[in-house]
Amino acid sequence: MLTIHHLGVSQSERIIWLCEELGIPYRLKRYARDPDTMLAPADFKALHPLGTAPIISDGDRVLPESGAIIDYIIGKYGNGRLAVPPSSPHFADYLFWFHFANASMMPNLMLPMAFQFAGASGDHIPALKSLLSRKDSAFALIEKRLGEVPYFAGPEFTAADIIMLFPLTTMRNFCAVDLADFPHLRAYLKRIGERPAYQRAMAKGDPEMKPNLN
Repeated sequence: MLTIHHLGVSQSERIIWLCEELGIPYRLKRYARDPDTMLAPADFKALHPLGTAPIISDGDRVLPESGAIIDYIIGKYGNGRLAVPPSSPHFADYLFWFHFANASMMPNLMLPMAFQFAGASGDHIPALKSLLSRKDSAFALIEKRLGEVPYFAGPEFTAADIIMLFPLTTMRNFCAVDLADFPHLRAYLKRIGERPAYQRAMAKGDPEMKPNLN
């Protein structure tokens, strides 16, 4: 059976949610973060050389990386559901937002988070200041998109929404972003929060954490 190795409060919440949306069976194995480092514990790191969440195992196959896992599950168990086919007029939008999540959005939040943890600021270095400003540009782009369509790929909920949500919700527990000026994004988060599969996933993966949907 497909096993989701879920590191608490991490990107692997996406994979639990995906399986709940698809209604496919899976086994959930939860791992608590190391209390000293707040990183993955040794038994989680032993699963794969990367040692980062998410990780799934399926028989002898061990697979990390959110995008790869989502494609794998949709292709092998989901009969293509929640993906957008090349024949759709929304195919390019689906591809963009699906890959934007980890290729651009997550790095745009990781950099200011690192400076925050270090108690430092890059504002005095022009190149760093420019990199740090990409977070604001990303949120502006997201707000514009969600003012045009209800979901990232267009009119329908897709895996692009599943992979995009983490930097808009749980990641903000580590890198605070005020959403007061983003009404379309707030409305989108409300719609997502009302999805039964999302509610089940968060209750199973991180029952002690209230989803950051505001």
